[in-house]
Amino acid sequence: MPDSVQPSPQASKGELNPVDYAVISQGLIAAAREMGVKLIRSAYSTIIREAADASAALFDRDGNVVAQAELIPMQLGPMSEIFRACAAADPVHTMQEGDFYITNDPYSGGQHLQDVFIYSPIFFEGELVGFAGTVAHHLDLGGGNPGLTTEAVDVHAEGLIFPPTRYNHARDWAGNGPLKRLVAANIRVPGQTIGDFDAQFAANSVGAERVRQLCRKYGTQTLRTAMSELIEYSERRFRMALSQLGDGVYYGEDSVDDDGVSEAPLTVKVAVKVSGDSIEIDFDGTCPQVSRNLNCPFSSTISAALSAVKASLTSPDIPFNEGLKKPVRIRAPKGSLVNPNYPAPVRARMEAGYRCFNAVLKALAQVAPDQVIAGGNDATLVTSLSHQHDGKYKVYLEVYGGGFGASPRRNGCDAVDSPLSNCTNTPIEATDMDFDHFRIIGYGLLPDSCGHGRNRGGLGFYRRFEILKDGVNFAMYADRFRIAPYGLFGGTDGCPGEADILRDGQRISLKSKDAQVLRKGDIVTIRTAGGGGYGSISERKREDIEYDVQHGYVSRKAADAVYGMVADGS
Repeated sequence: MPDSVQPSPQASKGELNPVDYAVISQGLIAAAREMGVKLIRSAYSTIIREAADASAALFDRDGNVVAQAELIPMQLGPMSEIFRACAAADPVHTMQEGDFYITNDPYSGGQHLQDVFIYSPIFFEGELVGFAGTVAHHLDLGGGNPGLTTEAVDVHAEGLIFPPTRYNHARDWAGNGPLKRLVAANIRVPGQTIGDFDAQFAANSVGAERVRQLCRKYGTQTLRTAMSELIEYSERRFRMALSQLGDGVYYGEDSVDDDGVSEAPLTVKVAVKVSGDSIEIDFDGTCPQVSRNLNCPFSSTISAALSAVKASLTSPDIPFNEGLKKPVRIRAPKGSLVNPNYPAPVRARMEAGYRCFNAVLKALAQVAPDQVIAGGNDATLVTSLSHQHDGKYKVYLEVYGGGFGASPRRNGCDAVDSPLSNCTNTPIEATDMDFDHFRIIGYGLLPDSCGHGRNRGGLGFYRRFEILKDGVNFAMYADRFRIAPYGLFGGTDGCPGEADILRDGQRISLKSKDAQVLRKGDIVTIRTAGGGGYGSISERKREDIEYDVQHGYVSRKAADAVYGMVADGS
């Protein structure tokens, strides 16, 4: 949109016709998506540049989400709540050109320390019209261990904390500003981390300019009207979907394997109450918080529950914004696994977050069985391989998925990141280029890892690393190693994940929450869980069984054992 375009007379008065609304609303959504692309393409670390562990959104001047990029659901769900924590510390009306909010504090609306949220105000002709916001998972923010601290005793041991604060880019960050120096002094890989912060600022700048272009063409009042209508549109669509459900209270539960110390499962319970066009989600009965980093801050619990509701009850074409959240009320008891008290560690909060997601889906399966999927890998399997030489660190961090649960209509996806995360894999070429302390020597699907049924679950996958130097620091947190992904409505469970080290011909099993110092020549293998099946095994079509056997997804032996036949031609 060229700067010379003048707003139409009706636009300058704030009036909104259907054509203008369509153009502006889609322009806002496109701008949010462009922010996400800019952030990922400008990043330095592989966790953002390759795995896309970052998100972006546009907000109105009150901090309501208007449009967002389709990136990481867990990061996007509570962005407005996190914004409001910043605005409470430094009111919006005090913001000036060049200012920004920043936070990662799990006990002030944030999630875990590695996800840093930055909000930049958007001014047009001196008037505040909205905010551009980004969040990125930073490779290293200090803490007790490079990349990942599995034994942190509290949140302070997990890294540098940014309380909700306002800074100015020119004064505090640009060049060699004091905030930049503070961050660089507290991290192990300043080149990558500072570069990723700069990518967030660049993405915010792109979003701000796109909003200003819309203001130039349509006027600020028309833009605000379009923002409000886009939010109301999502709310109307969602309330209509909720009104089609049967009123009642529905219950679900699922469990994290363990806390990494004992073998006792950590149970998440939920009651979902549907009343007309609104829904209440209550996690009362969930187990207490734990001493290890499996605790899930309340903002992450909100995001997990919202994602389950959005995924199962609404059409994909309904924009995820503030309107979608208005009919939903979410509660969790303080001091529980899904709403911990300060200063409990929270680095691995995704595992409990996924159990919130699964518990809500199980509850909704009772009222909307044709709109939910079976259990999948549904865990964040994070591995970190770091090495220090001559005072410099190299830190590799990657997020793995596995098999999706099957749906009423199709098989689960094979070897993709789980629903709350949505990261991509890091190409082997990228790891070869950036790291010299390991190499990937195996990567592929795991046949027979799926659950069976009318539709089968997705396959898990494996990744195998050869360690090239002594003293490599390995850390991992994962789940679905003990409790398998569940099948639904007669479908069988998927296979759980596992990990091991092959050292001098001996296999060393790894726990799902573990840390080791590796030697040159060690072979580390990670295997992720497969998805559960949906529907009765007797309903699976013969041609689908034959296809799976012929393509190596299911072995002849498994097909015969599960379905009572060997596929023709195999």
